[in-house]
Amino acid sequence: MERDRTSIDYLLSLAARSPHAADYGRREVLRIAGKLGLGAAAVAGLGKLFGPELALAAEPAKLPEIAKVPERLKGKGEVRVCSWGGALQEAQRKAYFQPFEQLTGIKVIEAEGPDSVKVKAMVDTKNIEWDVAELNRDTVMNLAKKGDYFEKIDYDLCDSANIDASFRYEYALDMLPYATIYAYRTDAFKGAKPDGWADFWDSAKFPGPRTMPGGTGGTALILEGAMIAAGTPMDKVYPIDIDKAYASLSKIKPAVVKWWDAGAIPAQLLNDKEVSMGVAWNGRIAAIQAKGAPVEISWRGGTINSDCWAIPKGAPNRENAQKFTAFITLPEPQARLSMLIPYGFVNNAAAELIPPERLKTLPTSPEIKKSLITYDYKWWADNLDKVLERWASFVLQ
Repeated sequence: MERDRTSIDYLLSLAARSPHAADYGRREVLRIAGKLGLGAAAVAGLGKLFGPELALAAEPAKLPEIAKVPERLKGKGEVRVCSWGGALQEAQRKAYFQPFEQLTGIKVIEAEGPDSVKVKAMVDTKNIEWDVAELNRDTVMNLAKKGDYFEKIDYDLCDSANIDASFRYEYALDMLPYATIYAYRTDAFKGAKPDGWADFWDSAKFPGPRTMPGGTGGTALILEGAMIAAGTPMDKVYPIDIDKAYASLSKIKPAVVKWWDAGAIPAQLLNDKEVSMGVAWNGRIAAIQAKGAPVEISWRGGTINSDCWAIPKGAPNRENAQKFTAFITLPEPQARLSMLIPYGFVNNAAAELIPPERLKTLPTSPEIKKSLITYDYKWWADNLDKVLERWASFVLQ
């Protein structure tokens, strides 16, 4: 019983970590809540914290074909891949897993629920269940600080020439970019269209309540937006001046009716017309747009974040894991996934394979990407404690 409650605490922490972690957390927390015999009201309340799971898009008539695979990626045996399940993993199965098996001869064995704590325990005990896991870059970096827990990525196997350096890390390769942006209701401002963080901060020109991520539940404050609203050029945002950023946040604070701690909240508030603007993940906004919500995204000055593949140190099938990681970041697999679920791609050549109507909705499309900032995971890893210490007093002021 205590173990299940501990599991719920962990799964609740996923609500704000990334859209993919949140979707997994919703399914699992409801399953465990059911086992604990929680009442219907409690279960419904937990469900609302996460919101509905992101749906798999209607499959296009034809996904880009993968005609062949480089010889260096072929092999035999198996690779054990741990992802987040649900609509995401269903899309990955069609975009990555099935063609990888068919073209390389390496069988994919799927698992769900990646967790850096579990990776640490696996490596420490030399009982490694996964060969490659989908994690957040910050969790990989934080665990790498504590010891030798991940294999170095073999970039000689990858199409590195088409993958930006910002998506490549010594111990992980980004694979599923998403954007932290703000969205607004198109019926809120008499036809006016906010563009950029200065407009989000301007509650006189663009009136109405806002929602923003708070400093609880694993969320990262949108200090980048605060810096830009205060006049900092996009290319000068990092290193963030924490004092300046909090001074900027204090100016928008009176308009913020909800500092959210779960990624489903801003989309729900926008959909229900409880806020006129809200900071959110682009995929959550895409989900309510697909259902007809009069909501648009303001991309300029948002941040590109990403999940990544990481290989636990000493994974039994680590050579196959390297081949898998290289394969799924080729242009065709990346394009296939972006056509199935509303997130971006790390291989720039994928843009040429995606229909224009779909491309213009993705954070890594050439036009949108140039208006975004690449999230600096190292700065946040080094400064998160300082940021959260300030948050505790700021929110009470």
